[in-house]
Amino acid sequence: MDFQYLKEYLGWLYYQYLLITGIYVLEPWEQSIFNSVVFSSMTMVIYTSYVFVPVHVRLAHNFFCGKQPESTMALIN
Repeated sequence: MDFQYLKEYLGWLYYQYLLITGIYVLEPWEQSIFNSVVFSSMTMVIYTSYVFVPVHVRLAHNFFCGKQPESTMALIN
């Protein structure tokens, strides 16, 4: 793969990002703040999806397959 092509393609993707979000009109310090907020938000979404979604999917699968755990009230009585 040609590294010049890859560099141009990544530059084009970044340019598209600037145009779609409209941050090309912001000053550089405003762009960095905006990019930091977007990056941290995406990081939190990915982390949350990685940690919590599998647990919820497993619980939903157990619920719909009829493998529900006994309630704590049944254990107390």
